[in-house]
Amino acid sequence: MPFARLAAATTPTCHIGLGLAAVGRPGYINLGRDRDLPADRTVEAMRERTHDLLDAAYAQGVRYFDAARSYGRSEEFLAGWLRERPDVDDVVVGSKWGYTYTADWSPDAEQHEVKDHGVATYERQRGETDALLGERLDLYQIHSLTPDSPALTDKDLHARLAEAAARGATVGFSTSGPAQADAIRAALAVTVGGEPLFRTVQSTYNALETSAEPALAEAHAAGLTVIVKEGMANGRLAGAQAPAVLRAVSEETALGCDAVALALVLRRPWAGVVLSGAATVGQLGSNLHAAAVDLDDDQVARLGALVEESAAYWAHRGQLPWH
Repeated sequence: MPFARLAAATTPTCHIGLGLAAVGRPGYINLGRDRDLPADRTVEAMRERTHDLLDAAYAQGVRYFDAARSYGRSEEFLAGWLRERPDVDDVVVGSKWGYTYTADWSPDAEQHEVKDHGVATYERQRGETDALLGERLDLYQIHSLTPDSPALTDKDLHARLAEAAARGATVGFSTSGPAQADAIRAALAVTVGGEPLFRTVQSTYNALETSAEPALAEAHAAGLTVIVKEGMANGRLAGAQAPAVLRAVSEETALGCDAVALALVLRRPWAGVVLSGAATVGQLGSNLHAAAVDLDDDQVARLGALVEESAAYWAHRGQLPWH
């Protein structure tokens, strides 16, 4: 299983990964992104920014990189970086299928992505991913699985995913929305030939949205690697947007709100990899300080008061504008 390479890594930051959602396309919902990226977001400008981030992440011990078919050109950018650095042979590369990018490199598009978990989309997108990442792809995930997704019951799809796993890929899924826990538990029950199909789960978990925690703990106990996304709540836990209690704990630790927010997630015993969604090298460096944050029980308890009701959290997220 490719993730065994992460388990063997010993750098302080080996359990922090870099997600490319914010830099693989010109538009995304992270707060402050309009200030973080070049005003002229050409393909070449975004490619250069992505490569700078990958260089900085690798140099500081990050060994998991996360892309998706719907993250614009993220797979292309990552594939190019890997080709230019043939000596980089100790990273784990993950991507996702299930959403098609439809914005045509425009941050002002009415629709940025279209979801489809059918077999035809899987076959098409798997071919597209293979053409870019080839044998460097370690993990292929269903993108944003929900309890009503046909991917949970489609036996033909399950068989094809099992075939990919038999050829050496790790098969996983990500979740979104207020029913993440239900989706996780439903996915844990999916088997092919009496064996569990999925080996990883990637879910949203942060100081504001913790509803998936019991299910993620169950997934970890079942042997899945848990990847945490949106640990910064799309920028709501960084800088001026950060709640007062988070800013207070940040001052006490002498590290950024972002590092504290990610450190809170890293404390969870079931969290295998926590993603940074940094858009600048400076943000990445600050995020990676999370590995050095030592929160005491009082600080953890105070941060625990930030938790929002899940439906309200996702309703708020759904209203964030694309920048």
